[in-house]
Amino acid sequence: MDELDKHRQEIDRLDAEILRLLNARAKEAMKIGEIKKEMGKPLYVPSREKQIYERLSKMNDGPLPFEAVRRVYREIISASLSLEKLQRIGYLGPEGTFTNLAAIKQFGLSAELIPMRSIPDVFDAVERGRLDYGIIPVENSLEGVVNHTLDMFAGSSIKVCGEVYLEINQNLMNQSGRLEDVQRIYSHPHAIPQCRKWLAEHAADIPLYDVESTAKAAEIASKDAGAAAIASEMAEICYNLKIIERSIEDMPNNYTRFLIIGGFQSLPTGNDKTSMVFSITHKSGSLYKALEVFASKGINMTKIESRPSKKQAWEYVFYVDTDGHRDIEPLKSVIDEFSESVTHFKVLGSYPKGEK
Repeated sequence: MDELDKHRQEIDRLDAEILRLLNARAKEAMKIGEIKKEMGKPLYVPSREKQIYERLSKMNDGPLPFEAVRRVYREIISASLSLEKLQRIGYLGPEGTFTNLAAIKQFGLSAELIPMRSIPDVFDAVERGRLDYGIIPVENSLEGVVNHTLDMFAGSSIKVCGEVYLEINQNLMNQSGRLEDVQRIYSHPHAIPQCRKWLAEHAADIPLYDVESTAKAAEIASKDAGAAAIASEMAEICYNLKIIERSIEDMPNNYTRFLIIGGFQSLPTGNDKTSMVFSITHKSGSLYKALEVFASKGINMTKIESRPSKKQAWEYVFYVDTDGHRDIEPLKSVIDEFSESVTHFKVLGSYPKGEK
């Protein structure tokens, strides 16, 4: 036996052992699923997943980088969950959007990923129990918040169960893969400004058109030989296009944050975030006085956004993200005190921080 065959046989032996252990793990996951069903607990628990990944990260000695290990375990966990119950996950579609990619990153390929026409459709389907969870964009590091998502929380009982960060790489694509064939460029209103510099240098005379999603742009390009789309690499595959130029975004480190919405409260992990919404009296100093309690207790407020209340002109509601979990001090006491100083208050959810 030569040296090559020797190593191949060892890989075959290890593959057999891995397969045996994967099925043994799946059986244990199924037992846990049965217990959860009897107790009426959710099958998907972001806090538990975070614990698994953190433990594996500490155990990993390489040579595989942890991100590769994480992707493998994402699919192991996804497949195990599908044995307990096929998870129905709604996302802002159509297929090939960055939200679709975020759903795959969070739930894996074994979940049933269902494209929805709009953000309200995702909320409605989750509230009615037609979906187990939904995933929706809430903000981009360059373009700011998705106002429609924030507005939906005002009248919804849905909770935020988790968050996902996805690096955004914009690619120009069409049917031929040649820039000289492009007569029109389509994309989402957020995507086009992210690529202004490249477009000005290489496609200054080509008209630009806004559409509802990058995937819709890819769909248009798939049916029109004169059209090109700015979209994700996944859209290239889904719509059988060819990339003219990759990564045409002007700025690196472009991320979109997505929220996972559902009907339960995530357990504390020790590295959590809490989202809430509130309104105040329309008086001088009201906002300062309301938020003072966060500073006095050392709570880091990572985000604050205002939106029109839509009930009365010039009245606003405020959306806030803070570090910490609502059930753990000092945030627990701060929330109790804060809720008494505002006219309306609701915790949207406490959940594990997403990995950037």
